[in-house]
Amino acid sequence: MMKTEELKLVTEWDKTFPKSDKVDHKKVTFINRYGITLAADMYIPKGADTKLPAIAVSGPFGAVKEQCSGLYAQTMAERGYLTVAFDPSFTGESGGMPRYMASPDINTEDFMAAVDFLSVQDYVDADKIGIIGICGWGGMALNAAALDTRIKATVASTMYDMTRVNANGYFDSENNEESRYQKKQALSALRTDEYKKGEYSRAGGCLPLPVPEDVPFYVKDYSEYYKGRCYHARSLNSNDGWNSIGCQSFMNQPILKYSNEIRSAVLIMHGEKAHSFYFGKDAYDAMIQDSKYTENKELLIIPGAVHTDLYDNIDVIPFNKMDDFFRQNM
Repeated sequence: MMKTEELKLVTEWDKTFPKSDKVDHKKVTFINRYGITLAADMYIPKGADTKLPAIAVSGPFGAVKEQCSGLYAQTMAERGYLTVAFDPSFTGESGGMPRYMASPDINTEDFMAAVDFLSVQDYVDADKIGIIGICGWGGMALNAAALDTRIKATVASTMYDMTRVNANGYFDSENNEESRYQKKQALSALRTDEYKKGEYSRAGGCLPLPVPEDVPFYVKDYSEYYKGRCYHARSLNSNDGWNSIGCQSFMNQPILKYSNEIRSAVLIMHGEKAHSFYFGKDAYDAMIQDSKYTENKELLIIPGAVHTDLYDNIDVIPFNKMDDFFRQNM
């Protein structure tokens, strides 16, 4: 029996972006195949009276739906789509215990559960459902697209491959057996300690502002978004981060293994100056390598843009391009 949990949802508008007068908004919940109830914001174009194409949005990794996934969802609803921006399992207003855990499998399932939900809505054309994954959820979106044939079009924006960065470190600087072994040793020891204590430690979110001058640009970039202009009380990155062992399983889970078998349309879009650009570029190359389905695949490089420009800079995020992409492919 699939039964949703009763979640305590905030009723007031607490987003990091202004409310649009062009769409109606409401909170909704749905359940994934693990029995976890997910919380989402639904955005519907005002005056809609026919079945609409629909889009599910999530990410970035460690963010909440009140941050940039909601901005994407509301903006696409202004353009005629019924959209949901959801909090992944164990985070935000969604259910799941213990809190602040991540899983390549469960988080991919979260996208598929959103498709379940959208498929049965009265105002949704079930043959026209797409997804948008931002940052770490870009990789989850590609994984979902490789698995769920109901998804007709996928956008991965400023994406991370979370399995790669956990296994190899940033810029693949720890891509060797010894480095991985040391990380596994440390996490294994921590598991024992925390099991004895009966509680999990947190890994820490973004650095408080102002950040030290000598940190890499992308560290400053993240802090200015999460601790500054788009701080949110429920966002992991804005506060104490994931559980310290929360991402352990990512180290040996190659979620993009079958991406070159995705038959539906995929748009990977990335800022030219983003520290994470290599994730998007390599994911695109792997997706089209030895693939029979390349005609509806595209890599869009946005000149001069850094990683978080695609979080909330509405002058940089290519909403027109995304709109065209979904209309052509759904």
